[in-house]
Amino acid sequence: MEVRNYETVFIVTPVLNEGQVQETVEKFTQVLKENSAAIVATESWGLRKLAYPIQKKNTGYYYCLSYTGSGNIVDVLELAFRRDERIIRFLTTVLDKHAVDYNNRRRNGEMNQQKAAKETEAVAQ
Repeated sequence: MEVRNYETVFIVTPVLNEGQVQETVEKFTQVLKENSAAIVATESWGLRKLAYPIQKKNTGYYYCLSYTGSGNIVDVLELAFRRDERIIRFLTTVLDKHAVDYNNRRRNGEMNQQKAAKETEAVAQ
């Protein structure tokens, strides 16, 4: 099967403490590793307010997992999400080459450097 790039954003329930949230994230990264997926990056977006209440909760811990793997890895991961009551919502997308390039530049900080350079030029003039 063809190896593709994926990005999964999931929301963990806010009633957990930081240790339990990290344990939950580790569980899903372990699911990916067991199914021969290569984890590119794990990002914590922190505790954020939800746009609308989900399961009578107004906030949640947002996490983003970027990984590469074959097509069946998404089914395995989403099944694990559905079975875990700590996960409020999840969304998996396939990344094309442009999205992968953008994510790499964003993670390396190149996006902010270009913006900062433009701002310093404007201040200098």
